Amino acid sequence: MSQKVKKVTERVSFPEDEKLRPWLPLLLDAYAIIDKGVSIAVREHEKEYKSKLACKKGCGHCCRTHSDIPLYPLEMVGIYWYSIEKSGRPLRGIIKKQLLEYRKGDPCPFQVDNACAIHTVRPLACRQFNVFSRPCSEGEDPYYTRRIDVLTPIEKYTHEAIKMMLPFYGITDESAKVQAVKTGFIHTQVQVLQACKWEELALRIGE
Repeated sequence: MSQKVKKVTERVSFPEDEKLRPWLPLLLDAYAIIDKGVSIAVREHEKEYKSKLACKKGCGHCCRTHSDIPLYPLEMVGIYWYSIEKSGRPLRGIIKKQLLEYRKGDPCPFQVDNACAIHTVRPLACRQFNVFSRPCSEGEDPYYTRRIDVLTPIEKYTHEAIKMMLPFYGITDESAKVQAVKTGFIHTQVQVLQACKWEELALRIGE
């Protein structure tokens, strides 16, 4: 699900939006940390297993196959913001139509022409799912069919990214952040992307 992962290590910036939305820098900083960790993990995997990253734009099998993509509340806010304010025509209209037609359990509604329409703010889980050696077959979940070809994220980067998001949930003290990561607090906030009711977002997206 990562797109040219070796080059996606710099933080995306929306200066004016970030001034108006205190939650947005938290999300973008967290994603920058995750992307850096993924980039390092990909290099280490390629070196250890002598296999190349197979994920690339236009694949999209995992977006259709996975039925339980975890989504944190802050990520949901980011998806709403990006879909409503940053998607342009004609993509915006396509996203709106797909969200209106979405039914629980369908494949991810943000996939358009085998690409992620919200790639900039795609969830942490999507950013960390990377496959090596060969692309996934239609309907294949390589985590179960060939686990060795699926990237194992570096835990410290995941933890740092989660800590970066915690002020959104009112956790600002450093020791409290450490404790929250240790206890897995943020995981209690998880929704499943495919179980969300996306009609509300669709109705807020302009034509």
